[in-house]
Amino acid sequence: MANLTAVILAAGKGTRMKSKLPKVLHKVGGHPMLEHVMDAAEAAGCRNNVVVIGHGADLVRELVGNRAQIALQAEQLGTGHAVLQAADTLRDFTGTVMILCGDTPLLEAEELRKFYEAHVKSGASATVMSAMMEDPFGYGRILRDEKGDVAGIVEEKDAAPEQKKIKEINTGNYCVEAPLLFEVLKTLGNDNAQGEYYLTDVLAKLRGMGKKVGGVVSADSEMIMGVNSRRQLAVAESVMNRRILGRLMDEGVTIMDPASTFIEKSVKIAPDTVIYPFTWLQGETAIGEDSEIGPNVRMKNVKTEKGCRVQFAYVCDCEVKKGAEPRPFVQYSPAFVLENE
Repeated sequence: MANLTAVILAAGKGTRMKSKLPKVLHKVGGHPMLEHVMDAAEAAGCRNNVVVIGHGADLVRELVGNRAQIALQAEQLGTGHAVLQAADTLRDFTGTVMILCGDTPLLEAEELRKFYEAHVKSGASATVMSAMMEDPFGYGRILRDEKGDVAGIVEEKDAAPEQKKIKEINTGNYCVEAPLLFEVLKTLGNDNAQGEYYLTDVLAKLRGMGKKVGGVVSADSEMIMGVNSRRQLAVAESVMNRRILGRLMDEGVTIMDPASTFIEKSVKIAPDTVIYPFTWLQGETAIGEDSEIGPNVRMKNVKTEKGCRVQFAYVCDCEVKKGAEPRPFVQYSPAFVLENE
């Protein structure tokens, strides 16, 4: 979609992660969180995307490579300030800017596509993706008017007691028309509890200009989960693994015990293969049909042909030929080719 571009916010330090690694580079499902977000944006039809970097800029820039343009937020002054850093890069862009957070690895392309389509259909100048949460603590609350349009968003630290009871929360994902987005961003102030330039204030300013601001409720509250701590990282990992295993089972793979099986997003497994408990499959591993993997197996970047049997082994950067059965309790060296004996 030539009239849709994404601005992905990836400048934050992630203090609660207590890590020297930038937050968006922590892995979920074997891949950095930011990579998942870029994948979803591209699959949803976003083109000429911009990633806003800041903390650990060189490391994040290395991951992004040539997949997106880079905008640097040298000083982290809030989400509104972060998006504004993309203004120069997108100065000639006329269309919809989809604003996403680089720490939301569970976002899926289909949900983003529906979000964009709802935005276009509504004719709104801006649309926010929201979600219903039983425990909305910590999230910005969606304020709606009598017509159901979004009247504004109030952050947790700025919310009045009655507003804190609202269960509809801001996911941090937006569709906003450009160049209007950047014109409004330049007018933001930072008179709030955090002393930051809030992206949410753009919506209130658009309302004040008589522009329509819409809201689309996400059907999946898990999908919009942001990762700010190691505990949340573990939750996201669990959700991602459950999704991956579910997809594989739907494609004809038998997984004997999903609770003890861990398979990364990039792994491919052909139908009629059985995965036994305590199996961990990583990287570019590809398993041929009618194979049996596990129990107690770790495989990384391994290609296996049809009908292989692997158990009680660590196999890395190897090739397993048709019908081969690697010996158990052996670690196989990289580039080793296991033949059918």
